[in-house]
Amino acid sequence: MTDTVLANLSRFIATHILRQPDRTLFADDKLISGGLIDSFHLIDLSLHIEKEFGVRLDDTELNPQTFDTLGELAALIEQRRAG
Repeated sequence: MTDTVLANLSRFIATHILRQPDRTLFADDKLISGGLIDSFHLIDLSLHIEKEFGVRLDDTELNPQTFDTLGELAALIEQRRAG
């Protein structure tokens, strides 16, 4: 299931945030510390996650300490969906 989550997140970020629909993001790509996503985009991403996966991320979790890579974010989503 994580591959599906990764693909969904990669597609959303590339298309709607980076505006580079042909770009592929990988599980170890640094989202926040790498400068791909800024604080404004974190809100968009959070809303997408809630809509697509039924998982709510608290505003305090939208930081590199909670997740920084696409893989860490996908794992967090899977953990919330399971529990």
